[in-house]
Amino acid sequence: MAVSAEELFAFLDELDIKTTTVTHPALHTVEESQVLRGDLPGAHIKNLFLKDKKGNLFLLTCLENRMVDMKALHKVLDCARLSFGKPDLLWDTLGVKPGAVTPFSLINDRDAEKKVTFAMDAALQESETIHAHPLHNEATTAISSDNLMKFIAACGHTAKIIDFDAHP
Repeated sequence: MAVSAEELFAFLDELDIKTTTVTHPALHTVEESQVLRGDLPGAHIKNLFLKDKKGNLFLLTCLENRMVDMKALHKVLDCARLSFGKPDLLWDTLGVKPGAVTPFSLINDRDAEKKVTFAMDAALQESETIHAHPLHNEATTAISSDNLMKFIAACGHTAKIIDFDAHP
């Protein structure tokens, strides 16, 4: 069963991770987010749930304006060719629906062997604040990059860091 946003916030509190959250109408795309948020400072992200031809799963989190070359990304991730994961697989694995994909969804990857490989844009490590959905797309949560990494580690994951400037 998927973790709720309230359970996510309780887990963040247990980790002594401070966040701030704003609610808003449901957002489904980066473009919708850009229109609604105004001048909210910090890094805004997009998240891609991917599956390679061998069945391996990936969550890629990058700056919202990054162009991601799906035909070349598999080389950077050292995997087979990639495609987008289906909504049912997304729900079964990360407990979120399309439009709400977020690094916070790693809390739902509960298998000991971790089904999802997490990859993150190197530029996000340099951002003071990162904005992500808290398991649904009707709110946005601000978290420091250090605390996001702390959360990811607490979920049993490590981030594979991708330097998109070196791998266009």
